[in-house]
Parts: sequence; C-alpha cells; structure tokens
Amino acid sequence: MIGSPREQRAFEAFVADASGRLLRTAYLLSGDRGHAEDLVQATLLRTARRWHRARRQPEAYARRVLVNLAKDRWRTLRRRVSEVTVEADVVAQDDESVLDRQGLLTALRELPAGQRAVLVLRFFDDLSVAETATVLECSEGTVKSQTARALDRMRGVLDPSTPERTNADADR
Repeated sequence: MIGSPREQRAFEAFVADASGRLLRTAYLLSGDRGHAEDLVQATLLRTARRWHRARRQPEAYARRVLVNLAKDRWRTLRRRVSEVTVEADVVAQDDESVLDRQGLLTALRELPAGQRAVLVLRFFDDLSVAETATVLECSEGTVKSQTARALDRMRGVLDPSTPERTNADADR
C-alpha cells in the first residue's frame, strides 16, 4: 500500500497521467463504458495496493493488471447467459466517422478475447510485439499469429467481400 506522502503524490500523478489511456484500453477490451470504468477502478486499486512494486513502471504494471482483469471478466461472461448491450448514443446516419467507429467496435467485439487483447495492445496502445507478449504472458510468435488472425477476421467482418486467408495462404 502507499505509505509516505511522497509516494501518495507519485501515485496521484500516475493516475492523473495514465487513467485516460487505461480507460480507452479497458473500453476497447470490454466494449462497454461502464465495465471499462469498473475495470480501471479495480486496476488502480490493485496498483495502489502494490505500489512498492508497481512504482518502477506503473503504466506497464497497471496495463498487465487491466488485461488480467479483462480476461477474468471474459471467463465469467462465458459462463453466464449472454447480455444484450443497449446503446445509449443515437447515431446520426449521415455521420460516416461515427458509423465507421461503430463498425470497427462491432467488429472488435466479435473477435475472440485473446485476439481482441492483441489488437488493442498492439494498435490502440501502440505496444511492440515484445511488450504485448510480456503483458499477455505469451511468446512473440503467439502475438504475431494472433495479430494476423485477428486482422484477417476484422477484414472479413468489415468488408464481407474480402475473402479470409487460410493457413496455407498465411504460410506463403
């Protein structure tokens, strides 16, 4: 736990600096603003509890906690009856950028949890292959193959006329 006033200020500065990025990552992983906020709160609480360990690289530590919490949520959701998401925002049909964004988020939600995590960390959080592998506790080869599969799947969802590559095509 956070002890001295100096450590308290350091943690507060970390929260002020990183909470927006963590919320974006959580939203992309969960697909729901409310769940994303809950994930970030739990992440920050766990990071505060282990601040003595996390303070060296607090954002990397918090990101790993966030991904692990998201994985736990996915496992829990798999065991429950599926939820129906009700969108609170009404989208204007003439706003293409909003429609593109919604299409992207819808396609992202259709990915398996592992592929979604890889894309979010690689392309939205701008992590390298090695950093993503560290966060997900897997090999760099797994990150690369999951990225390729996820991108193929996203292309298929976003543009149904695009044929998905087979494993034989990917090996060429």
